[in-house]
Amino acid sequence: MTTHFTQGTWAEFTKTITEADIYGYAGITGDFNPVHINETYARATAFKGRIAHGMLTAGLISNVIGTRLPGPGTIYLSQELTFTAPVRANDTITARVEVMEPPSAKGHYRLNTTCTNQEGLLVLGGSARVAWKG
Repeated sequence: MTTHFTQGTWAEFTKTITEADIYGYAGITGDFNPVHINETYARATAFKGRIAHGMLTAGLISNVIGTRLPGPGTIYLSQELTFTAPVRANDTITARVEVMEPPSAKGHYRLNTTCTNQEGLLVLGGSARVAWKG
């Protein structure tokens, strides 16, 4: 039996971003932009200190999509992202995914995707389109 998620169904994942996460992400991707790894450099930027990679934060959305909603077997088709505030080491980020409309006949879902920090500030907004057969 196939389960379909209805409009408004949502799921979340919360994680505190650590120094190890930032350096690990830099090592995995090769993105050694000094705004992420060099405090002296980053202090001279508009951020006034080091920030986490935007795509590290976006990866928390992938966690929700692939493990919770719709869940295992989901295939990403597209993702739009808008980065609205910096994420720093020791910030606790909650990624939320919400079904925007009933699935298409092909099992495609449109999802609202957001990340907020421990203060409830939106740090990332966007939407995704995924395929899931359930």
